[in-house]
Amino acid sequence: MDNTPIPLVDKRYFSVFNAVRGGFVHHAKLMHIHTPEEKRALQVRLRKIAGQVAAIERMVEEDRDCPDVLTQVVSVRKALKSFAEVVIHQHTHECIAHAADPKEGQRKLRELLTVLERYVE
Repeated sequence: MDNTPIPLVDKRYFSVFNAVRGGFVHHAKLMHIHTPEEKRALQVRLRKIAGQVAAIERMVEEDRDCPDVLTQVVSVRKALKSFAEVVIHQHTHECIAHAADPKEGQRKLRELLTVLERYVE
């Protein structure tokens, strides 16, 4: 028997549900699949942030002045905020606006609002 997975939904917007020949089905949570360009841009942002955090760690190791360290912390916080804004924008435009049906869109909107409530705390 051939156990090659068969994609059941569009990969652009959803994770793939794989059905194995013979009736066994693997369920995955529906999610936005980022385009290669989106993914690359997000990864570049994250690498820059990781570099900034590594620089802060070096500054602490070198006993740099606290105001200098805190200035870099502010910079990292702003970079993370900017990253989050891009992810929120992509999520609202791709996942919510292109939901399979209105109920799915409402569910995704509720999920986003729950996360945003934690984000602004």
